Amino acid sequence: MNTILVIEDNELNLKLMVDILTINGYQTLVARSGEEGMSLLATQTPDLILMDIRMPSISGIEALRRIKANTNLNSIPVIAVTASVMNHDKQLIFAAGFNDFLQKPIEIPVFLETIRKHLAA
Repeated sequence: MNTILVIEDNELNLKLMVDILTINGYQTLVARSGEEGMSLLATQTPDLILMDIRMPSISGIEALRRIKANTNLNSIPVIAVTASVMNHDKQLIFAAGFNDFLQKPIEIPVFLETIRKHLAA
């Protein structure tokens, strides 16, 4: 069973993602901030990370920078989950090193297909 860490500060978005993942047979870890996500990653190694970009304190881009700098974590695929889908935002996401991005609101078939693709890689 694959484990997915969801780092999301919006409770409704967090619940939706966790519910979809759980129903589809994934184990989930939850962090409600970038700081909490980094703390969890000190003791847990998920198979994939779903991360909001805009969070208070540590942004998703800063959290990704820290993940990529850690040799124990840098091979984990990280998917940005964001409502920002302008071309400039997409360029920033990929330039930061995210493996992919998902647009909010989540489209369940696209959400699951993207996750399966990165877990299979």
